[in-house]
Amino acid sequence: MSRPAGKNLRDARVLAAALLLSAALASPGRGETSVTRDDIISQLGRFDSAPEIDLVALRQKTQERSRSRSRNEPEASKRPPIAPELLGLSGFNVDIQFDVDTPIVRPQSYETLGRIADALVQAKLLPYTFLIVGHIEANGKRENNVTLSQRRADAIRDILVNTFKISSKRIQSIGLGEEQLLDPARPASATNQQIQILTVAKLPEQSEQPQPAAASAPAPAKKSAKKR
Repeated sequence: MSRPAGKNLRDARVLAAALLLSAALASPGRGETSVTRDDIISQLGRFDSAPEIDLVALRQKTQERSRSRSRNEPEASKRPPIAPELLGLSGFNVDIQFDVDTPIVRPQSYETLGRIADALVQAKLLPYTFLIVGHIEANGKRENNVTLSQRRADAIRDILVNTFKISSKRIQSIGLGEEQLLDPARPASATNQQIQILTVAKLPEQSEQPQPAAASAPAPAKKSAKKR
């Protein structure tokens, strides 16, 4: 006996919905990344030259611009980049999950940070130093966004240094808020919350020549024992 056409159609829809749900659960969510250690090494290892970056001055400049209340202030999508010297650097963007409006990294992102740490200690990247750049989408108060992006960049640096034991001399951090959007055409896009890791300098090469041993002072001459 044939089944009613309406029931067949309803069953097909249920099956299609189940398949879509299964695919969604199987695919990585936002904050999860399929980037591999080798991908990270490839992206960060293309170092050309070190730009002049004054992080203290850049932080101050970013905070001052975020407080701007000028009538002529352009909308977020038309603001010039606050740090154009960073645009040409080798690096990559990565989704890191944070608790809402906090610098607390969610547990599911520690695996991603572990892969990054693993890449940073590979021979190809050991000679370099890196900059972690925090960004926020253009929502809420600009001043608050700069502060939050700095705290998030600092949090990632702290995890790499304290949890994964990357040398603190090799990593710095800066938060640019919404002052240098990653996707200017869509200021409110979640893409603008991504973290950047950029290669910024090469460490001075250590001399391979053995250091000469310090000349030791001559031993004092022993006095001969007097015979009684």
